[in-house]
Amino acid sequence: MNKFENKTVLITGGSRGIGKAIALKFANQGANIIFNYLRNHQAALETFDQITSLGVKCKKIKAHLGDEEKINFLFTQIKNEFDSIDILINNAASGVQKQSTELEPKHWDWTMNINAKAPWLCAIKASEIMPKGSSIINITSEGSRKVLPYYFSVGTSKAALEALTRYLAVELSSKGINVNAVSGGFIETDAFKSFPNKQNMVKAGQNTFGSRQMTAEDLANVVTFLCSKEAEMIKGQIIIVDGGVTLTHQL
Repeated sequence: MNKFENKTVLITGGSRGIGKAIALKFANQGANIIFNYLRNHQAALETFDQITSLGVKCKKIKAHLGDEEKINFLFTQIKNEFDSIDILINNAASGVQKQSTELEPKHWDWTMNINAKAPWLCAIKASEIMPKGSSIINITSEGSRKVLPYYFSVGTSKAALEALTRYLAVELSSKGINVNAVSGGFIETDAFKSFPNKQNMVKAGQNTFGSRQMTAEDLANVVTFLCSKEAEMIKGQIIIVDGGVTLTHQL
């Protein structure tokens, strides 16, 4: 089923993990894909090859989203090749896993620039070339509302991202652009490696109320649904996809 045939989707941080799963989900439904990455050229190339093997167009762009000039570069590259984009997935995220008392201002700036400032700037840039009926989805996490160990900088940046989602949903509605966010549970990706409490997070992700552990594909399923015609009346919402883990669990 090519629900997104002839649509163009930009996924930030789309070379690995959740971003890659989302990119492949859209590509499998006929969308052309643009994704940026920061350092891992090999992962970006592998993802590019997987996407193009599905018979859709793909463009990979190296760009550090913590740098406003690189965001401008990213969209210049996009505009040189594409007339418009239909969907933006603000997935790229980073952070320094320290408690507030150990965090340095440079760590705060790094995290906020990538996790909150970049989605705002990308949304505005994208909205300039988006037709009516387009969608923006921000990828957030439960650390925005629950206090998780070593998650101070990321959790506060994700809280900002969720507020940004609501404001953009109102402000971009006049352009016919739908904005929502998806909050994922404990999905084991490479990002887990940087957490001192990695094993606790892995275990928490296994305690779903379903018959299996959450995967990145579960998140991708909801993201693509929110970008479909069927979801056009869902606006400015944070959709939690965690297998029920955060209903009862505390790390």
